[in-house]
Amino acid sequence: MITFRDLGVSEALVEVLADKNIKAPTPIQQQAIPKILAGTDILGVAPTGTGKTLAYLLPILMQLDKERREAQAVVLAPTYELAMQITTEARDLSQKADLGIRVQGLIGGANIARQIDKLKEKPQIVVGSAGRILELARKGKLKLTGVRFLVLDEFDRLLDDQNDMMTADVVKLLPQDRQALMFSATDPKKERERASFLGHPERIEIEQSAEEMAACHHYFVTVPFREKIERVRKLTRSLPIERGLVFINRTFAAEQTLAKLRYEGIRAESLLGKDAKQSRQSAIAAIKGGRAQLLLSTDLAARGLDIPAVDYVINLDFPESAQVYQHRAGRTARAGHQGAVITLIDFKEAVKLEQLGKKLGIEFERLPRAAAPSAHRPAKQRGPRSARPAKAVKAAKAVKPIREIKADKSAKRPHKKR
Repeated sequence: MITFRDLGVSEALVEVLADKNIKAPTPIQQQAIPKILAGTDILGVAPTGTGKTLAYLLPILMQLDKERREAQAVVLAPTYELAMQITTEARDLSQKADLGIRVQGLIGGANIARQIDKLKEKPQIVVGSAGRILELARKGKLKLTGVRFLVLDEFDRLLDDQNDMMTADVVKLLPQDRQALMFSATDPKKERERASFLGHPERIEIEQSAEEMAACHHYFVTVPFREKIERVRKLTRSLPIERGLVFINRTFAAEQTLAKLRYEGIRAESLLGKDAKQSRQSAIAAIKGGRAQLLLSTDLAARGLDIPAVDYVINLDFPESAQVYQHRAGRTARAGHQGAVITLIDFKEAVKLEQLGKKLGIEFERLPRAAAPSAHRPAKQRGPRSARPAKAVKAAKAVKPIREIKADKSAKRPHKKR
């Protein structure tokens, strides 16, 4: 078995990882860490929950000079929550390994005067949004001439139509010889091509293992659009949901859904881009601490967020792309746990679901009505019919192909009288 020592990770950091019960590197860490230590530019693609943050933090922390009181690494992240998550992890590793590396989070929306004051401590790692880092640099409060490492965490978001120009403006302020490290769970073609302005990074792609794929069950529920919120309420009552995420495409719709679920007595919180920092922190603390059963979120707000032991993900709104579905589904079935993704579709979305399944190689099953499956059950084994458990065979018979949904609708429609 490959160890962190085999990859060149320092003894001090290996001990810190052991204390966190992290004993063996994941596939993305095995491939990325040696290459980063060798100075290679990297574009790493790996499923969510596979340790991409440590894949770049460990080799960066080992190469920074604590005596140089200037920014040596810049980590860009698309959301406040992800940036603070990275900041906390980097700071914790540095302190526990006694590396003497200072880390500062620089997020838009936070008190800029306080951030300027913190920058007087001369952090070696700055983590934050492109907009705030750009603002501080232009004010002359953040010097980037000594930066050796640039990280784009969730690079597909940082290089999308909304963010690519601002990300590029930050890159222009950095030295030409800095090392570029990009990571995400997906790499759409357009964003991958845009990454070419950072040089020619070596691409590392890690596929989901068979065990990881089997741990996540994919279901659909057919329901009229106007009844989707009510169906979420019913699912929350009928399923053993301990910690669930509900994805909604629009902020306004999320606010309406939250109000209705709370009215019905559901312990729910929301994580929305427009919410104040304290409100978002409170929502995350509530779902992590078990005080909330559901966390409603838009895709951007939840990007890269690590909430442990999420057992159900519910797509109230249909995901806008296959990549979005992957990021949503990646919130559950992490670190060896079982999980389930339930997508609510109206009749018009049936074809979209079938196309999504073909694109991702996922077999969506209709959620059984009589006995709702638990996310904690053993993974379903696909194999010869005789080898499958009786319950699995019965459930499979009850599953109706997606293409039959439209037929059902037309069959039930009464004939017009002539």
